[in-house]
Amino acid sequence: MRQAHPNPYWNTNVARHPGILRAVPEGCGEALDVGCGDGLLARKLVERAKRVTGIDKSPEMIACAHELAAGHPDLTFVEGDFLTTELPAAGYDFICSVTTIHHIDFEAALVRMRELLRPGGTLVVVGLAREASRSEWAAMIAAAPIVRIAKVLHRARGPEGMPVAVPQMSYGQVRAAARRLLPGMRYRRHVLRRYSLTWEKPAR
Repeated sequence: MRQAHPNPYWNTNVARHPGILRAVPEGCGEALDVGCGDGLLARKLVERAKRVTGIDKSPEMIACAHELAAGHPDLTFVEGDFLTTELPAAGYDFICSVTTIHHIDFEAALVRMRELLRPGGTLVVVGLAREASRSEWAAMIAAAPIVRIAKVLHRARGPEGMPVAVPQMSYGQVRAAARRLLPGMRYRRHVLRRYSLTWEKPAR
């Protein structure tokens, strides 16, 4: 059986984990990781939340997550499509997703996350988008040397078998759609070619 090292590898997705973990609400009861992959982030979330559920549609990734999660009774993994798998409505204090949302319908995914989040809960989405405007291309070109150096220094790699997809939405389209669906959300574009959306659901 494989042993779950807390930091078995680094890549530009893992680089966003510290910020995601800082966003977990104090006293978090239930957390959901959408597109959990091999469960690395979910295993880290166990230190911040009482119970963590990871969902991914890849049988290979879920099998790996189950194997690495041995000994974590408060960590559950579900194999299934996030948009159709039955999950408890308003059942989570914290929901996160890292470079998964461009694999599925963006707006449908945000709406589902919004519905699954409890009032007062926090949502963090880290995603990929494509460059469309001059400013977006300029930002990508300026950051390219930093990205290359970071990958070399950290010996960037990831779990084998991780599904990949080319993002169809531009950064501007992502920002506009998220602002419409999640009023008051905070958008950031990060140097290592990622964006993040952070939203607190209004308390009733």
